Amino acid sequence: MIQLTISPELKICCPKLTLGCIEADIEVHASPKELLSEIDFRISKIRQTLELEGISKLPAIESSRKAYKACGKDPARYRLSAEALLRRLVLGKELYQINNVVDQLNLVSIATGFSIGGYDAGKIQGDIVFGIGLADEPYSGIGKGELNIENLPVFRDETGAFGSPTSDSQRTEVTERTQRFLMILIDFGGSDRLQEGKFMAVELLKKYCQAKNITDFNIA
Repeated sequence: MIQLTISPELKICCPKLTLGCIEADIEVHASPKELLSEIDFRISKIRQTLELEGISKLPAIESSRKAYKACGKDPARYRLSAEALLRRLVLGKELYQINNVVDQLNLVSIATGFSIGGYDAGKIQGDIVFGIGLADEPYSGIGKGELNIENLPVFRDETGAFGSPTSDSQRTEVTERTQRFLMILIDFGGSDRLQEGKFMAVELLKKYCQAKNITDFNIA
């Protein structure tokens, strides 16, 4: 099992921070119609009940934005992934269809408001520390290119930064070759919905990603 800790400096900025972690052996392929139908149902519900100005007031989003400000990052300029997904939906845009593993992650994210990291565990080197980005620290985000992660909460392994609540990195991207998957739900506010989100993710991983050898744990 991967070892993960939260750095003291990040914990000072975000004292209620808790990480919900899931590791599993999975199979990566195109999303089945049943998963896409679940996503479409959730999108329809969100569009019926949520307006653009209400996104930042969702408890998970609100606490995450406060955490960014506490770390010294502007959440309006470096949007959290969950907030960016919800904004897309409310503005009438569709979610990108990537693969079954990433798509189920996005479903959990829009359902809970948590920004979620999804990583090929086989590409992670050594233990993980969730800390704060440094000036000029190299980082290449998926679909974003080079990203300024200074003052951004980031996951690091022995090689360097590989994940953040704004964008995961190309280095640990989930592909059709991924066999071991690490999923991290990032709860900056100490929400009672973290366990609910983890349960939802585990069930989706079993149902649509043939997940086996599952372990889940919290880090606070």
